[in-house]
Amino acid sequence: MKPVPVAPQVLEQLKRISTATLTSQLFKLGFRNTYLTGVKSLNPALCMAGEAVTVRFVPAREDLATFEAIGKPGYPQRKAIDEILPGQVLVLDCRDIHTVAAGGEILMSRLQSRGAAGAVTDGAMRDYASIQKLGFPVFAKGMAASAHIHRHFAVDINVPVGCADVLVMPGDIMVGDEEGVVCVPRHVVEQIAQSGLEMEELEAWVLEKVQAGAPIAGTYPPSEPMRAEYEAWKKKR
Repeated sequence: MKPVPVAPQVLEQLKRISTATLTSQLFKLGFRNTYLTGVKSLNPALCMAGEAVTVRFVPAREDLATFEAIGKPGYPQRKAIDEILPGQVLVLDCRDIHTVAAGGEILMSRLQSRGAAGAVTDGAMRDYASIQKLGFPVFAKGMAASAHIHRHFAVDINVPVGCADVLVMPGDIMVGDEEGVVCVPRHVVEQIAQSGLEMEELEAWVLEKVQAGAPIAGTYPPSEPMRAEYEAWKKKR
């Protein structure tokens, strides 16, 4: 049975919440390993939120990882890109190897034309400067000129993968901003979107207090009197 689609307004809410806040809210629910350490945005001005479509790579073997093989119909990496749906995020599990490229300008352009929400890899990207000009959210660990078949061979689509040592299940929600990428387990996404927005609002108010001279103690996190002041401020607003 296919999961119920995540409402577009929930995805828009997630794009307004920083990855820092998301990790804190997930931690409160017991999720400690959700941030893809070392994965950076190629275009920090762009935010991303969408359902994960995963591709799993294994170590390359010379008789299998060839340019002829990746050009055949059904090769998982290309198949996932050609069939991705609008609003989905391609997650490429490159085994934390970033000496070869998981993709480049042509593949990212195809994702963009399909209406994908973005792409994430714990590997590298080639055509780095060209991808930055696409206006399409791409997150990677680095840049590399060599094609992925030097080290990888794609074997499966939409299976559980480890990306930057974070478990990503197909259908989980990937959220990215200027600080990186967080994987939000699908079954808590609405709860996280709500609590995350509330935390963003509270922290904006706390920041104003601190910038006006308030001490950290009792302000962050807010004490009961400070929380009462915040609630009164919300009502007046």
